[in-house]
Amino acid sequence: MSAPRTARRTTIRRTPAALATAAIVALVLAACTGGGEEPAPDGSQGFPDDGCTHITVATSSEKVNMLDELAAAFKDSPEHESLDTCATVRPTNVSSGNAARYLTSGEDWPSDDRALWPTLWSPASTVWTDRVAAAASQNLVGTPASFTRTPVVFGMPEPMAKALGWPDKPISITDLEGLCQDPDGWGSVGKDIWGAFKISKTNPNTSTTGLSTILMQSYEASGKAEGLTSADVDAAADFSRVFEECVIHYGDTTGNVLSTLYDETQNGANGSAYVSAVALEETSLLNYNKGNPDSHTVQPGETLVPPKTKLVAVYPAGGSMWSDNPVTVLGADWVTPEQRTAGEAFAAFLQTEAAQTILPEYGFRPLDESVPLGDLFTANFGVDPAQPAVTLPKPEVDVISTAIDQWTQVRKPSSVLELIDISGSMDEPIGDGRSRLDGAIQGAQTTLDHFRSTDEVGVWAFTTGVSSDEGENIEVLRGVTPLGADGEKLDSSLDDLRYAERNGTPLYDAVLTAYEAMSERAEPGRINAIVVLSDGEDTDSTTSLDSLIAKIGKSTKEGGTDAPVRIFPIAYSSAADTSVLQRIADATGGQMFDASDAERIDLVFASVINNF
Repeated sequence: MSAPRTARRTTIRRTPAALATAAIVALVLAACTGGGEEPAPDGSQGFPDDGCTHITVATSSEKVNMLDELAAAFKDSPEHESLDTCATVRPTNVSSGNAARYLTSGEDWPSDDRALWPTLWSPASTVWTDRVAAAASQNLVGTPASFTRTPVVFGMPEPMAKALGWPDKPISITDLEGLCQDPDGWGSVGKDIWGAFKISKTNPNTSTTGLSTILMQSYEASGKAEGLTSADVDAAADFSRVFEECVIHYGDTTGNVLSTLYDETQNGANGSAYVSAVALEETSLLNYNKGNPDSHTVQPGETLVPPKTKLVAVYPAGGSMWSDNPVTVLGADWVTPEQRTAGEAFAAFLQTEAAQTILPEYGFRPLDESVPLGDLFTANFGVDPAQPAVTLPKPEVDVISTAIDQWTQVRKPSSVLELIDISGSMDEPIGDGRSRLDGAIQGAQTTLDHFRSTDEVGVWAFTTGVSSDEGENIEVLRGVTPLGADGEKLDSSLDDLRYAERNGTPLYDAVLTAYEAMSERAEPGRINAIVVLSDGEDTDSTTSLDSLIAKIGKSTKEGGTDAPVRIFPIAYSSAADTSVLQRIADATGGQMFDASDAERIDLVFASVINNF
């Protein structure tokens, strides 16, 4: 069985939940600040008062460490010396898609601390600045200028890549699609024990890598290396649908998938039953091989342990898109003239040789080709600095919109059971006039619009003293069946939970009952999952935690089932035993979400739902 991941519990709190609405950006900013600094003395999450102009950079997580060092180097630069007053730059971690969605809403940045309102924005790609310019205004995103880049690749455990002929044989997206489609999976190349070929991709609505991957699929299907059109994307629908069929589950960041793969590798399974290939940026692969799978902010004194089995970069033969990492001064009305001037100085500094020489240390390629890449960009860390041989250009904004809309239709269908704790402790308040159960109900209701009518959705509740056809301590609100037009009816059924009987918490028994039921009906062609909403420790189960882990962990072992059921627990209360919920998630290759903050109880669902 998988060991508990105490280290990962802390990184979950550092990584922002995916945002489905603009309000969730506030959650991210409140829960996650970049660079690892201590909060200000007054308890503010913003800057300490150092007498300088404060500049916040909203950036994707993989650049936080690097921007911290660049911010420190900026203090000693001629660009900083030219300012009338000193400036302090600090990155905050906000995913590219989420920041784009918020900026197009036309509202103030959702944080009580104005020090966290960004002067600069550095998404992973100009795809996002283009989308904001088209949906809002060009003035809002200013004049984006790239300062570093990294290609999108497929990371594969080295033994798996070698089984496909790497590094001597070029591997294409078509080759990967063929493995997805082949009923023999890895058996088609003589590796029966590895089972089905499995891919991990992120949700293109919030992730640059996810968006780039669906565009690369369309390029591959069209046979083009430039000039991709909306008609090409439409024609690639069947190709992409097959490719999506071997996705294990989607997510908001590659870091979550890489963390699970890392732990499986360290525990001796080499991750082969979990995933075969991960669509990711080259810099994320380098971080993984250094021992930082989720690209979190490395704390002083932290020791990184490289994985036992490294990932190697497969640069698709048909070409790769690049994340071109722009930086721009926002044209938002909250940016003061002093901040604008300082922000422009920092953006100019990023183009200098002094800044460019820092980039390779963090796995990013400099724009200045005279800057040496150093020892990190070598085969020892799974990359080839001479690749990719073909660069796929960024399509027009309308083509990108067509690709995102298409993904909504061709993404892998899901079969999801929501298992809700209705024990007595769920009546406890969460600090905003609602009970924990109120938050759970409202959070679950917000997920319904995400599902297609063909997706299967079920809802069970658990506590002692109730029973149903599914067993003791289980109340069935809705069986796991296609949602169809039942969204409004299910919304009403969730409201009924407010009046349900409240007793003990048979968490382990309920999870096991749900897991066994979902395993019996799981299909390889669906993402099969259980979302567990619980606020505390088990109090009434006959099943022990060790027995539960042993029973639910079988499918993640090498050669396991081709239709695994993954569990995604949501920890509701500060009293919740997150180590237990983490073990449950780890055993099935799922992910735990921390909603101990009052706001997160109903908002974190947006991050969970990105997996399906």
